[in-house]
Amino acid sequence: MDFTFISKTALFRGCREKDIAHMAKHLDFKTVCYKKKDVILSNGDTVTDIGLVLSGSVQIGHNDFFGNKSILAIVEKGGVFAEAYACIQNEPLMIDVTANDDCEILFISVSKLFEPCSQCDSTNRLIQNLVLIGAQKNLQLSKHSIHTTPKTIRGRLMSYFSEQISAQNSNIITIPFDRQQLADYLNLDRSALSKELIKMKKDGLIEYHKNVFEITVP
Repeated sequence: MDFTFISKTALFRGCREKDIAHMAKHLDFKTVCYKKKDVILSNGDTVTDIGLVLSGSVQIGHNDFFGNKSILAIVEKGGVFAEAYACIQNEPLMIDVTANDDCEILFISVSKLFEPCSQCDSTNRLIQNLVLIGAQKNLQLSKHSIHTTPKTIRGRLMSYFSEQISAQNSNIITIPFDRQQLADYLNLDRSALSKELIKMKKDGLIEYHKNVFEITVP
């Protein structure tokens, strides 16, 4: 297990590699590999472990009873998922987690995180990091809500692009979504999204190639 990489993730920031090696036993570290599109967790499941992405990425989504699909987030290498559900005992998942591409996931027992261990001096740091990650994810959900508020397709796109320009500090941005994923994230029909992107390009507002966009900034 690559403790050097793990020590650099947001979850283990500030933890020494030797402490992580001790925590690996205390917190029941286990790794699982998945192929692209494999289901990792399903709506209705209950979980006791946090998932840490060691390689690849995962997609967090929601499918309702009527077949409507929305993407809430893409969790890249080094990111975590299911931490809120793992901390609340017997809380059924309201999300689906699938492999966005081939990936390896480290699962960490949350229940044992709150059990004292004389050899794991860094568990308090881990808990602090977990609180910070939870706060950051709340902000991400707030941003998603803001982007899906505008009634027009163009309004939703410009809201999302504006946030990405600020985050990447450039009007040339790379987004983590393909066209279908972007449509699902913004709660839009893919065909309507594609047509609006073409219109925006004709209007001189954007240029794009695959998931790289250049936005004309006034």
